[in-house]
Amino acid sequence: MIPTDYDIIFAGGGTTACVVAGRLAAADNTLRILAYEPLHVQPGRYLFDLRAPGPDVFTVHHANPSAPLGGRILRVSSASCVGGGSSVNAMMYNRAPASDYDAWMHAGNPGWGAADLIPLAKEVETYQAGVVDSMHGSCGPIKVSYGGYETKVGRDFLVAAAGFPRGRHFTEDLNDFVTCDVYGRLPKYIDAETGRRSDAAHFYLYPQIHNPNLHIITEARANRVIFNGTRAVGIEYYANGTLHTAAAARLVVISAGAFCSPAILERQVKVFSPHPRSRSGIGAKHLLEKHGVQVVSDLPGVGQNYGGRMKLHWLPWLWMKTEVRYLIVHSITFIFCAAFEAEWKTNGRGLLATNGIDAGIKLRPNGQDLEQLGPAFTKRWETLLADAPDRYVALESYENSTGRSSRDIQRSVLHGACRSDNHFNTGPTRCRCTLSTGFVHICSVDAHTPLEITTALLESEEDIVLLRWAYKWSRELARRMDCYRGEHAAGHPAFGADSQALCREAEGPVDINAPEILYSMADDTAIDSFHRANVALIFHPMGTCAMKPREAFGVVDPSLNVYGVQNLKVADMSIAPSNVGANTYNTALIIGEKAASIIAAELGIRDVSRRWYNCRV
Repeated sequence: MIPTDYDIIFAGGGTTACVVAGRLAAADNTLRILAYEPLHVQPGRYLFDLRAPGPDVFTVHHANPSAPLGGRILRVSSASCVGGGSSVNAMMYNRAPASDYDAWMHAGNPGWGAADLIPLAKEVETYQAGVVDSMHGSCGPIKVSYGGYETKVGRDFLVAAAGFPRGRHFTEDLNDFVTCDVYGRLPKYIDAETGRRSDAAHFYLYPQIHNPNLHIITEARANRVIFNGTRAVGIEYYANGTLHTAAAARLVVISAGAFCSPAILERQVKVFSPHPRSRSGIGAKHLLEKHGVQVVSDLPGVGQNYGGRMKLHWLPWLWMKTEVRYLIVHSITFIFCAAFEAEWKTNGRGLLATNGIDAGIKLRPNGQDLEQLGPAFTKRWETLLADAPDRYVALESYENSTGRSSRDIQRSVLHGACRSDNHFNTGPTRCRCTLSTGFVHICSVDAHTPLEITTALLESEEDIVLLRWAYKWSRELARRMDCYRGEHAAGHPAFGADSQALCREAEGPVDINAPEILYSMADDTAIDSFHRANVALIFHPMGTCAMKPREAFGVVDPSLNVYGVQNLKVADMSIAPSNVGANTYNTALIIGEKAASIIAAELGIRDVSRRWYNCRV
C-alpha cells in the first residue's frame, strides 16, 4: 500500500523531476519522496517511440487555429512517461549557447548564468565522444557518445561540406557552449558500451529504486495542489480512475512540463478552511475568476511566455541506397531484422545503436547569407545575434532514414506503399524561436479537459524569410552529397514546370563547384506556401512558468519558489525565462541539477551531487 504522507512530492515525473528526486534520494535516504508518472531503450527505434500511441507515452495537445498557417491546428505533444522527453526523444546531444544562459541571469536571476550552469552540465555527463576537456564531464550519470554505428549519409555530408563554397570550417566539438557555424559530427545520448539510450529515468531515478522511502506512481495525473491558507501541503491526483491525496510535510515541486505545470497552478485547488467549498488558484485573476476559481496568488505570468522552436519536417532526397535503416524506421510494423537485435544485445553496436543522425551544423548567417536574407531579417539579427557570436539560427542535420516525416512513414507502411529504398532526409530544420511568444491556459477546472494553447509560429515575416533561406541552403548541400539522386518532389515546394528549382530525379550529385539554383519570386512564393502548410513545432516547449521578477510577469524566483505562496516550487523547462538554442534535454538536466542543489541547501543536505558519484571536483 502506498503511503499518503511524504516530505517532498514531485507533481510530474519528467527529466528534471528524475534528476532532482534521484539526487535527493541518494543524498538523504531518510527523505520520504513521491514522484508521479521505460521501456524505450533501443536508440534505433526512436521514431517508433515518438509515434507510440497511448497516454502512458504522450499527452497530445492541440493548439488554436493559426492564421499565419492558413488556419491549421497544430498538434503539440508532450511526453508523459517516466523520464519525460529523455525516454522518447531523438537523443541529440545539443547544448545551448552560453549567452542564452547569461540572458537568464540578466533577466533577474543571479546564479543562473553560464558560469553557474556550465559546471552543472559537466557534472551531468560521462563524455565518450572525444577528449574530455574543461567543457565536458567524465563521471556523470548520463552517457554521451557517437553511438554504435556511423552512417554513409553522415560521412557524405561531411565530405560535401568540405568543398561547399559557403565559407565554413570543421570542429571536433559542436557543443562547447561557444562554437557554432562550423560542421561536425553529432554526438548522441547513447551509452557507447551498451548501445542503450541514456535517459534520466534509468540513470538518475531507477538507481535509487531500492530506497523504501522513494515511491514512484505511474499512469497518474496530478489534478491540483492542496493548500492550507497560502502554504502548499499536498497534491490531489488521479490514479486508476480514482482520486487520491498525498500530504507533503516540507515541499511540493511541480515538474509536469511547460504545458501541464501552468495548468496545475491555475486549476482549482482544495483549501483547508472553515469553508470547505471555497477554492483558490495561482494565475491571472481574470482567467481564474472566469472559471470560478478563487485567487490565492494573482500571477498573470502563469501560462504566458510560451516559447518553442519551429521545425520543417524531414525533406526527402532520392538516394543511392547503401544501407537498410528503413527496417528500423519501419518498426511500427515490426519488420525487424533479428541480426540487428542480436548485435545490439551482444555488443551494443549496429543500426539499433544509433539514431541515424551523424553530422550537421549549427548554422549562423555569414555576410553572403545576410545578403540573401535581406532587410526583413535585420531586426532578428540585431536583437538576437549581432552581439552574441555563439548563437545560431538553425540546426541542420542529415538523417539516414526513409520518408518525409514519421507520420508519412507510418501511413505509407500501413498501406504498403512505401518505397523503402529511395530516401535520405534533411532535418528536420530546427530554427530558433520567434521573438513572439504564445500562451497555455486551462479551459476548465477539470484536469481531463484539453488546454487552450496559442503558438506564435510564423507571426513574424522574419520567420518566413529564415525558413526560406534555410531551405535553399540545405538543398544546395544535399545536392552535392555522393548519395544524392534528386528530390522526392512530393516532399518539397510545388515549383512551376519551367522553374530552375523544379524538383526531379538525377543521375548523381552536381559538381561541388556547380552554380547554385537561382530562385524567382514565384519560387520564393512556392517555398513560403510550402512552409505555411508544413511547418510545425518541435518537442521543445518552455517558458510558461518563467523565472523572472514578479512585476515582469514572472512566476518563480531564482530559488524556484512560486510567488505569493509558500512551500511550492516549479522545476522543469517551464521556468526558462527566455528560449535556448538547443534541444531541451541538456537544459532540463541542468535545471534538475540546479534545483537539487537549491532544495538540498534549504533542507540542510550537504554535497548533494558529490555524495552519489564521488567525482573529483
